[in-house]
Amino acid sequence: MPLRYQLMLLFLLFAIVPSVGMGVLVNWTVERVVERQVEGHTMQLIGKVNEALNTKMENLQNMTYLIAFNPDVNAFMDEKLIGDGGGRTESSTTEGHSESEQNRLYGMKQTLQGFTTLYPEIAGIVLVNSGGDYISNEMYPRTDQRLTREDWYQNAAAQPGIFTVLGQPQERNMTTHVRYKNDEIVSVVRSVTDETSGAVKGAVLIDLKLRSVSQAARNVTLGKSGYVMVTDANGQSVYKPEHPLIEHIPVSWFNAGESGTFTKQVDGETLLFMYQSSTFTGWRTVGVFPTKESISEVRQIQFYVVSFVFVVCLFGLSASLWFSRSIAQPIFRLMSYMRRAETGNLNAGRWSDRADEIGMLGSSFNRMLSRIRQLILLNELRERQKRDAEMRSLQEHIKPHFLYNTLDTIHWMARKEGADGVSDMVGALSRLFRIGLSKGQDYIPLHSELEHISSYLQIQQTRYRDRLRCTVDVPDDLQNLYVLKLLLQPLVENAIYHGIKGRRGPGHIVIKGNLHQGRLHLTIQDDGAGMTKERLEEMLRLLDMPMESLESSSPEWTGKSYGMLNVQARLRLSFGGDYGILLDSRPGEGTCVTIVHPLMRELPAAPLPQNETRDHQDESKKE
Repeated sequence: MPLRYQLMLLFLLFAIVPSVGMGVLVNWTVERVVERQVEGHTMQLIGKVNEALNTKMENLQNMTYLIAFNPDVNAFMDEKLIGDGGGRTESSTTEGHSESEQNRLYGMKQTLQGFTTLYPEIAGIVLVNSGGDYISNEMYPRTDQRLTREDWYQNAAAQPGIFTVLGQPQERNMTTHVRYKNDEIVSVVRSVTDETSGAVKGAVLIDLKLRSVSQAARNVTLGKSGYVMVTDANGQSVYKPEHPLIEHIPVSWFNAGESGTFTKQVDGETLLFMYQSSTFTGWRTVGVFPTKESISEVRQIQFYVVSFVFVVCLFGLSASLWFSRSIAQPIFRLMSYMRRAETGNLNAGRWSDRADEIGMLGSSFNRMLSRIRQLILLNELRERQKRDAEMRSLQEHIKPHFLYNTLDTIHWMARKEGADGVSDMVGALSRLFRIGLSKGQDYIPLHSELEHISSYLQIQQTRYRDRLRCTVDVPDDLQNLYVLKLLLQPLVENAIYHGIKGRRGPGHIVIKGNLHQGRLHLTIQDDGAGMTKERLEEMLRLLDMPMESLESSSPEWTGKSYGMLNVQARLRLSFGGDYGILLDSRPGEGTCVTIVHPLMRELPAAPLPQNETRDHQDESKKE
């Protein structure tokens, strides 16, 4: 497929697929967000209704405490039963009593009247003692049956001192002067107990007008047709609006938790129920509303999302056509210039004044062609220089070969004439040149390097005689390793001329070889004059400097440190900065030079580049 069509397809995918994905994600997210918002808002409203109901019930609870703490009420609760076991009516409690007792009863009525006046939502209050006697300002029994046999009194007596919300009364013997219906009031009760024995002395019953309960839930609307209703623990409705969507909510629909949400089908319509239970009253405040009301809001948002996706896709199609053309056309032109360059025509191409990446690519292509032409010319120049260097190297090698052959002839002539000392000296010098040439190779076996240094020491010992002693201690298993040639001779020469020569009496040079952390260490140690601290610091500084810096800025490079610095430079150029010379010296005690060399068990096909030194080191460690 041509690049232009690939770009069009790619741009369409990047425009349409994310837009469709975003639409689906937004749709899903909006549904979740709307649900959470509706649920959260509804739960907040339900919580507010619950708080209002709890506040009203807490006021009633506090009212029962105030009534029970009244001294006259306590005295009334402590009175014994009189008569034949039946409870006394309100009128009988006033007959046969003294004037002070009548005043006390009148005071209690006035107290109850004060509560109903202060809280007009109270329909009535009745006090009943354990003997069945009662006092009330608004309530009275329908029959002469003792009030202690009533279910509400038995419920209060079963929970001493506990405030209990009874809900709407059912088949109760008590009524009021206003004759409220059972579905118009809500009853609460609390038993009064003796402080010392804990025995139940009586009970306080309060009827609350239902409109005070409905007032907290009536003004709460959920959506267009949703509402809030209140049910008791048995599922009976405490409050519901005039035209509810459901008359009765079964208890089995509610979960075990204090709050929750569930959806049910009622008369062919899906209703969403959210409820919250009150631990104080035991009632449930339930929010009821149709799910279609929240779905309509979601569909409105979905319409806008679909419209947005359509516009984005239309715009993406138009933009992809223009954008693919603007990118593909200059790329095709670049391809034609590249094909022309493949044929050998390296002339620069013509480009427009575009300042974007395509224009920069064209400018870079022209610069690349110019650089290629320069590199071709430079390569031709280097090839000519390389041929000239090879010619000069060939000419330089002619002289050592001629000298080596001449020395070999002199060696055999001296041996023939019986001049053994001259023969040995010439033989050692001949071997020195032969190993130094090494057929032009840069790496030689360690035993050849040791043979080379032995020939050199033989010549030096002929000169210095008893003043120079040398010991070579290199294990046989290391002598087949390959090393960079001419490593030891410059360092041994330094040890002789700057160490042994500068001390009194004979000197000793020790050459050792060993393996340390996967590397070959060659140590040249003498007991000569050593170095001063300043000279040692200067040498360490020179050893850390690169070769080009030494050539340009250090006059010591051509002085007496040339041999050691040359070995250091060759080691680092061949193997990298991890290898080289370690130097330690003390005045009057001698100098120790250690060569850190990689393990090379085979002759490399080419000199090791610096960037391969680490790999070679790892291989040596494995061996």
